[in-house]
Amino acid sequence: MFTNRYIFIYASVMVILVAAILSSASMVLKPFQEANIKAEKIQGILASANIETDRAAADQTYQKYVVEELAVDSKGNVVSVFKNSKLEKGDLRPFDIDLKVQLNLKKEEAAGKAVNTPVWPIFIMEKDGERSYVVPVRGVGLWGPIWGNIAFKSDFNTIAGATFDHKGETPGLGAEINTSWFEDEFKDKTIFDNTGKFQSVKVVKGGVSNSNIPPAHGVDAISGGTITSNGVSDMLNDCLENYVPYIEKNK
Repeated sequence: MFTNRYIFIYASVMVILVAAILSSASMVLKPFQEANIKAEKIQGILASANIETDRAAADQTYQKYVVEELAVDSKGNVVSVFKNSKLEKGDLRPFDIDLKVQLNLKKEEAAGKAVNTPVWPIFIMEKDGERSYVVPVRGVGLWGPIWGNIAFKSDFNTIAGATFDHKGETPGLGAEINTSWFEDEFKDKTIFDNTGKFQSVKVVKGGVSNSNIPPAHGVDAISGGTITSNGVSDMLNDCLENYVPYIEKNK
């Protein structure tokens, strides 16, 4: 029969040993995790511009097509430039900007509580002699965060492509936002009307044809995924409006 003292010591040693093993494994695996996260982010940016790549070739493909990274503030001023594999302006590479943090800063700024001004990344790409602009978006679905990338043609108005993803939306319903049939709906939609006013793109329950939303600014919602569809609409409006000052300055 083991004494209570023996059992306590044995349990303590095992807990410490397991914790040490898990901690060591986490440290060893961290570089691989970070590399995978970076590759996945690159794949999303490129896919929105209709460029496919696997994880192994992600970085090389990114360098081939992305010619410049910009970070702009809420007034449309360029505060950071990353080009030719180096920072040419500012102290933060646009690729490393955490959009979740910037959106929280935007809320604080609106409430008059912000210490820092939010900045927004832009990835400028060139393919077959055509320039495009990719911007990330992030919002909230039914069960958690949703995110993606929107690629614009050279007019920075017409959508060339879109990619979306989610953390835990309902399979067969809200989770459909990352399917090609839904993403393809956004191609050739525009975020400004004929007068130059920002309109964004809305995901319309019941279909665009049955609404008063102009076809150029709307896509059909996912059947049964109303809350997620509304989340995509809000995400696009809240994120794309941040680029309006820059777009207007650089028409």
